[in-house]
Amino acid sequence: MWRSLWRSIDRFSLQHFKHVINELRKIRVVDKHNRELVIDLLQSVAEIVTYGDRQDPLIFECFMEYQLLAEFVRVLKISRNSRIEAPLLQYLSIMIQNMDSEHAIYYCLSNGYINSIISHEYKFDGGDLAPYYISFLRAVSSKINRDTLCLLVKVDGDVVVSFPLYSEALKFAQHGEKMIQTAVRALTLNIYNVSDDMVYQFVSTPPASNYFSDLVHSLKEQCVHLDSLVLATVGTCTDQKRKELLLETDKIVDDLYYFKDILCVGESRLSDVVTQNLLNLFVFPILLPLLQLRRNEGSNLSAITSLYIVSLLLEVVGGKTITNAVAEIVLYPFMSSLRDTIEGSTEKLFSNHLNNVHKLVYSGSEYGGGGIINGNLCGKPVPSYSHSINFSVDGSVCQERGGILAFVFSENHSLLLASLFLLFTLAGSKDIEHLLASMIGLHAMQCRMDHDISASQVVDKIIFVAFMPQILNSLLKVLASEPPTPVQIQWHTGWFLQKLLVLQGKKLDDHNLQLFNTSYKQSRERFQKELDGCWFDCMLDTLRNEWTSCKAALEKPSQSKDLLFMLEHAVFQEIAAGNATSAYFSWQRMVDIVKAFILHVQLKAFICKGELLENPLLASLSSPTGSGITHALDLSTASFGSEISLGAGISCRIAFSNAGIRDIYLIPLACETSGKLLLAEKHPFRSQRGVIIAIAPLAELSPKIDEDHPTWLHLRTREFDPKLNASKTRGYNLKGLNHAAEGRWTLGFPNTKACEAARLAILEQINKQKSCVRSTLAPLLQDNSDCSDEGSSNMRICR
Repeated sequence: MWRSLWRSIDRFSLQHFKHVINELRKIRVVDKHNRELVIDLLQSVAEIVTYGDRQDPLIFECFMEYQLLAEFVRVLKISRNSRIEAPLLQYLSIMIQNMDSEHAIYYCLSNGYINSIISHEYKFDGGDLAPYYISFLRAVSSKINRDTLCLLVKVDGDVVVSFPLYSEALKFAQHGEKMIQTAVRALTLNIYNVSDDMVYQFVSTPPASNYFSDLVHSLKEQCVHLDSLVLATVGTCTDQKRKELLLETDKIVDDLYYFKDILCVGESRLSDVVTQNLLNLFVFPILLPLLQLRRNEGSNLSAITSLYIVSLLLEVVGGKTITNAVAEIVLYPFMSSLRDTIEGSTEKLFSNHLNNVHKLVYSGSEYGGGGIINGNLCGKPVPSYSHSINFSVDGSVCQERGGILAFVFSENHSLLLASLFLLFTLAGSKDIEHLLASMIGLHAMQCRMDHDISASQVVDKIIFVAFMPQILNSLLKVLASEPPTPVQIQWHTGWFLQKLLVLQGKKLDDHNLQLFNTSYKQSRERFQKELDGCWFDCMLDTLRNEWTSCKAALEKPSQSKDLLFMLEHAVFQEIAAGNATSAYFSWQRMVDIVKAFILHVQLKAFICKGELLENPLLASLSSPTGSGITHALDLSTASFGSEISLGAGISCRIAFSNAGIRDIYLIPLACETSGKLLLAEKHPFRSQRGVIIAIAPLAELSPKIDEDHPTWLHLRTREFDPKLNASKTRGYNLKGLNHAAEGRWTLGFPNTKACEAARLAILEQINKQKSCVRSTLAPLLQDNSDCSDEGSSNMRICR
């Protein structure tokens, strides 16, 4: 009724607006009987005010004159289980979001009406009210600035004592709906970016500051959940479980970026409270027990998850305080060993780093500076670290390995790579202090020491100098292990190996050269053996496709490396031996072997010549002549239903489950590196021509004569198509993939002689195709020379 009446009046006229206001004022109670009417009135108010803010100043003057925001407050108070709150908040949000004039925004935020709506006692009973309420709060926060923020806070002197917009929003900070969590975080960032001194004081002191500790505790719970997924997935990695890992890591990354956004506000009090909570409640409880510097007091995260989380924190959040705190803990055993050798102006800086960790290790105090007197902690000398790394006079190291080196030299490949990446992340950070970066040693050979520490004091005692041969040996053992490690781990291992050689300019010693040569030969032998497999016809294409990927992976900078590789290695599962004969697993094995061989070829080129190869060394094939041209044309045009000459065909019979026994011709064709088996029926009108009814790659056939029926020839067919399944196979044993069973054709011949002739004809064409593939690969496989010490020492270092 109301809508039909209002259509006769200009919907956005001042007259109509006053009519709507009067109707709204007549409402004395809101219940289920008049709920729809009230909703229509509220919608009209929002639409007309939005129009008036941009087009008609008189409308907004009317809005202020009648104090319509007070009417919104009144409607909330007179509602009786009408569920009017959600639409009221929705239209109020729309109205505020669309306000452009500063005058209108200032008026709406004054007089306390917005705070009254925010502080109203809503019943969030699991319905849809919470999203509307948070959207309203977010809309308000998007309009605040330094001039209007004061309208939403209650102040006693120079201290904010009440801030409903902020306090009420934080009640939904841990809400189960991601959209609500995101809105709350956007609201808080809007407030933090206003740069109001009193508000900063309010949010950075209790009880409001408890929000940050709650955030950190929530982050820890997510890390525990991630760790449980990692441990539950080990040895049973499926596509679904990998998706669960990705989902959980994405949540953690989102939380860390939120912390990063807060720190980027750049306000010291805000940054301090966030940083201290991250360090004292998150980093130290994870890192100190991990490195055996403090007894575990509830972290309970596995080593691989801990290394992943700390590296992720450095990559996403970073910052000087966090980065240097992590570096101090990681390097604490080495600093303890070097304490008596440091002299000059660096001694004080070195002592400060040592004392920072000493307080955490021995007193259990929180990180934050202070309490140091003359280089001692509270007047007490710093005791030696029981797990420190000891160096002998000539620079060699003892075999005792503690701290981060316990993981660097772990038999667990995942821990080895994860701990190395943590060191890489620290050394490559722009926030790390030079002294700490120098102790890691990745830059020691690239830049001079700016501090007055002599080479005899430090250069022979930094991690990547003192332990370089052992670290390289550990990486090479991963490549040379038998049975071979999963190819993803090999590629990442090759990345670390290449980066260490580049950064340090080190050559491989005789022992490590021999180890690499052994690994290279093993990889080449596996590659050559695969040429006798049922996927040899796909090896060239795989080699070309993966060559570029391998080179890009080796050249990728550490800053762009996906840290998820740490967890994927921990849960990776190799192809089960019991399924090794199926087409899918045979194909996956071939791809992995090719990828591993490419890696070894590239590493060999880098070790010997100091550079990676742009393209694989492959031979060019000569153009076919004579009958080869005919075969090439037949292969290029062969498709289901097309015609082909039956001149080289072998007559036989085949039984189809849905078409009975049919007389056909078997035609095996190989041209260069391509090969197909064609089954054709005689053309009904052209005696020397046939129609193709089936096609199969030659490489898969493995022809065998039936022992009980010597006139039957069995041919194996691959039911798995790599092109169709490429999106589902990324080098993981995805149990969710439907691996079809092997197919088989059985052909019948008039006698045993014809059957044997057909078998030999197929083998002849297979060998012809295989020979061509081998010839193409010959330049790559004929390089039998080992990497020599001379070649390694002449390696050109790429900067």
